[in-house]
Formats: sequence, C-alpha cells, structure tokens
Amino acid sequence: MEVKKAEFIGSSAKLSQCPEGKVPEYAFIGRSNVGKSSLINMLTNHKGLAKTSSKPGKTRLINHFKINGEWFLVDLPGYGYAKASKTEKRGFQKIIVDYIEKRESLANLFVLLDSRLEPQKIDLEFMEWLGVNGIPFSMIFTKIDKLSGNKLNENLKRYQKKMLEKWEELPVYFASSSINGTGRQEILGYINQINQQLDIIRA
Repeated sequence: MEVKKAEFIGSSAKLSQCPEGKVPEYAFIGRSNVGKSSLINMLTNHKGLAKTSSKPGKTRLINHFKINGEWFLVDLPGYGYAKASKTEKRGFQKIIVDYIEKRESLANLFVLLDSRLEPQKIDLEFMEWLGVNGIPFSMIFTKIDKLSGNKLNENLKRYQKKMLEKWEELPVYFASSSINGTGRQEILGYINQINQQLDIIRA
C-alpha cells in the first residue's frame, strides 16, 4: 500500500465526539513513550502528522487521521503513565475502554511494545483483556534498531513463551523501527489485506 494522502481530521475527548463515517479504523495504542507517534509518522511518511515528545503521556485525546480518503488511522492515549494524576488515569482508562469496546468501525487495534524490554505485566494484562473481549488486535514491537539481531530474537522468543502460557496461539506481530522504516510495508500491507476482506464482506 502507498500512502498518498494523510490528513488530520480531529481530536476527541470522548467517544461521542469521534468523526462519523463507516470507513475502517486502525487504532494504535501502547504504554507511554513506546514510540507511537514516531511510528505513525513513519507509516504515513509524514514527519509532523502525530506530535512526538520526549515527555511520556503527550497524547491525551483520540486523534483521527484520514488515510488516502479510505480509512482512519487512530492515535489513542497511552496507558501506564506513572506521573498522571488519579483523575487523569481514570479519564484515560474510560476514553480507551469506550473506544475499544464500542467503536463499531474499529477493524484492528495495534498494540505497541518496546522490543528492548522484558514482557511487561501491564501490556500482558491489557492484551489478555482484549482477547477476553474479542477485540481484533496485533502486536508491533518498536525500536528494534536499538537491538542487535540476536538480542531482538531472544526478546521476541521470551515474549512468545510468556504469552503462550495463556494463549493457544499468538496474535499477528510485527517488528518495526521508526528510524529506518523497518516493518512499514508489512504493517501497511496487513491493513490493506483487512480492507480488502472488509470490501468482500460488504459487497
């Protein structure tokens, strides 16, 4: 898939404010500072589309971007931001849960995971919740440029082993780097594949 056009549509503080429309939506979520904004900018080949920051927790709203006039890329607030107040955390939790559970046009949720880290409890619990609720999701391991090939393979195998303690089979996963573009074509190809399947269903 070639991204010819990417435009910011709007930010929403709650589900009812999200744009109308029945085009498929592909949402991106992860713990704060996992590299979500950088990944979105890499996928769309648009450096300033999603605002990046050295400070975690910058995304506080649901941000919709229209891609090629055909589907929405959705930037969701991160979870697990330790410095957020309890009130803010409750707000983040509600906005995330409402969107994931109730947004009918959500075609797939991409859960971003830092490839450099051991499997994190909050990530594992979040994905388990998605599985229990039947939410279609995939995993994207970010920042693989920070690791050697051997170390990356070790970390991925460790993650697979941990997840298979509770999962019969692993969700689809990708390895990515916003620095060198690794994983871009694979992720966009996967989105295109789902879009084609949805077209067949709607036909």
